[in-house]
Amino acid sequence: MWIYEKKLQYPVKVTCGPNPKLAQYLFTQYGGPDGELSAALRYLNQRYTIPTNEAKGLLTDIGTEELAHVEVITTLIYQLTKDATVEDFKAVDMGSFYAIRDGALFYSDSNGVPWTASYIQAHADPITDLHEDMAAEQKARAVYEHLLNLTDDPGVKDALRFLREREVVHFQRFGEALRIVQEYMQTKKIF
Repeated sequence: MWIYEKKLQYPVKVTCGPNPKLAQYLFTQYGGPDGELSAALRYLNQRYTIPTNEAKGLLTDIGTEELAHVEVITTLIYQLTKDATVEDFKAVDMGSFYAIRDGALFYSDSNGVPWTASYIQAHADPITDLHEDMAAEQKARAVYEHLLNLTDDPGVKDALRFLREREVVHFQRFGEALRIVQEYMQTKKIF
């Protein structure tokens, strides 16, 4: 059980909008394979086969935080497109997006490929899953670095830097969980 506080985990203030092309780039962290939705669902699913309460709690904490990151990314995309005109979408070759969605968000990557459950890895082997989680956080960090290179908007950069830093923290926390689980498995002689 958790309590939802009705505010963003990190404030979002787009200063150079509308910018539908930048919004399109951000879709990779919305519904892409290394995006926030995939991470949230991966961790919240994997927690059931983690053998220690401490590591299970860590996956729950990070998984719910990733849902907050979905909300930040969604807000960025919304702010970048909310005042865009049809001409703005056409000018950046996003007419097909506009034709289908107008301003609605849809879980897809920046190329328009819909989100799929195949993005979520779970093997019921906690060592395998935690290594996958650490790799997922590093991939997300790299994507945020690439996204930072694609914008000059100070407000977008600020939010993206925050999200990138959280990926680093999550990577470190998953490293702690891996140590905890390995120690537990050694005491139970599961290896």
